[in-house]
Amino acid sequence: MSEPQAQYTTKPGWSLDKRDRNSIKSLMPIWSLLYHYYFRVQTSGWHHIPDEKVLLVGTHNGGLAAPDMIMMMYDWFHRFGLERPVYGLMHPKVWQVSPELAELVAKVGAIAAHPKMASAALRSGASVLVYPGGAQDVFRPYSMRHQIHFAGRKGFIKLALQEKVPIVPVISTGAHDTFFVLTDLYPLFKQLHQWGMPWLMGVDPEVFPIYLGLPWGLAIGPLPNIPLPVKIHTRVCRAIAFPEYGKAAASDRAYVNTCYEMVVNHMQQELDTLVKQTQA
Repeated sequence: MSEPQAQYTTKPGWSLDKRDRNSIKSLMPIWSLLYHYYFRVQTSGWHHIPDEKVLLVGTHNGGLAAPDMIMMMYDWFHRFGLERPVYGLMHPKVWQVSPELAELVAKVGAIAAHPKMASAALRSGASVLVYPGGAQDVFRPYSMRHQIHFAGRKGFIKLALQEKVPIVPVISTGAHDTFFVLTDLYPLFKQLHQWGMPWLMGVDPEVFPIYLGLPWGLAIGPLPNIPLPVKIHTRVCRAIAFPEYGKAAASDRAYVNTCYEMVVNHMQQELDTLVKQTQA
């Protein structure tokens, strides 16, 4: 058992053993219907994934439903089967806010988004899927729907450098049309919190959007949504390898920043191309 497993198995999300093949199998028919008939997914670039473990880095869209992420997982299981494991990093707050949902998603392969858990998954031989932008990404305003938005988070770069694995970018377009984020009121609510207003349920939501979508019509706050049936396009991009790897590279702030800009710029170029192709 790896160090994180041994030390933190009592923490929600801190176990690689929650992944359950039977649960994944039971969901595949539902995902297949959504994939082929509801979102009518078109995908490409899967030949870019090498045979060894990788760090998949994506930008996701569409609120808490994040349909492009779910369709990405379906594609992985459909193409590689259940014998090639992949774990997805999920914000630990999900286990606080909705423990039942978190445990359900853990059966599909979700683990707490923490460097030790990500390293443990990679060292077990599995690949890892991370969406660095988190809540700011899935709830970014509609005007930013075609922008890579990682909110400056560089932990995934340090992880790839330390564990010496290539980064495989994953991009998509369409899912941010499943609802429409008008603006984010988080800066205002953060100021009110500093003045003494408590967070709802005692948890900092990191975003506080106003959006139009199902089932609420007009929603205020990071509420769950039902995605509209919009066509989604996903693309797996060529793997990115960095010149230097190892702990020293992961500790070099300037080098990490350079690698981060390299990944973001590459993904933005790929997304711009995908958007043009889908709108042609």
